[in-house]
Amino acid sequence: MIDFTTAEFWLAALEIIAVNILLSGDNAVVIALACRKLPRRQRTLGVIWGALGAIVLRIAITVRMLELPFLKLVGGALLLWIGIKLIVDDAGTATETSVRASDRLVAAVWTIIVADLVMSLDNVVAVAAAARGSLWLLVFGLVVSIPLVIVGAQLFMRITDRYPLVVIAGGALLGFIAGQLMVDDRVLDGWVGANAPWLEWTSPIAGILLVIAGAKWLPRRTRRAR
Repeated sequence: MIDFTTAEFWLAALEIIAVNILLSGDNAVVIALACRKLPRRQRTLGVIWGALGAIVLRIAITVRMLELPFLKLVGGALLLWIGIKLIVDDAGTATETSVRASDRLVAAVWTIIVADLVMSLDNVVAVAAAARGSLWLLVFGLVVSIPLVIVGAQLFMRITDRYPLVVIAGGALLGFIAGQLMVDDRVLDGWVGANAPWLEWTSPIAGILLVIAGAKWLPRRTRRAR
């Protein structure tokens, strides 16, 4: 049983909260981008349900899952697609079947959960290490940090309302994170370190370029198809 009266418990809990906040700035950006087109009265609901769903999935992920080959490669590719679609949708060229920042609450929540799950692969390692193997500490730390992530997302949404170009910057951020994630996959990590260490800094840049280029190319392809 966990002893809530010990200093060790509260020190570990504070570590988890601090780590989660420091590593969740990009997650708050995703939440804001996914909910920005919701009606104002539904934005808070979208942020709350999206954040709760994402936290539940974070708890469900084990550190061993991070060792699966190709997991980060697939996750990075998915994150690139989400970044492209968020930018394209802001220009009003989204399709009904795409993963997008939707005006529908369920679709927005789903976008948040999927993106947060991919982006949190590395975060889980740090948080799990701070939890020292305790599931209770892990749950406690993540739950306490939810309000802070929600507040951050609300503030970012206000910024995107005033400055639409920030949406492009947010999509570029997802491309940057995707590049970092993919080059860090178990399948590539050893090879990159031994043969191509330059990929560690060029891959995030390539991710940004791919998102921007994809956001320009996809609307053209859609128009040609029509």
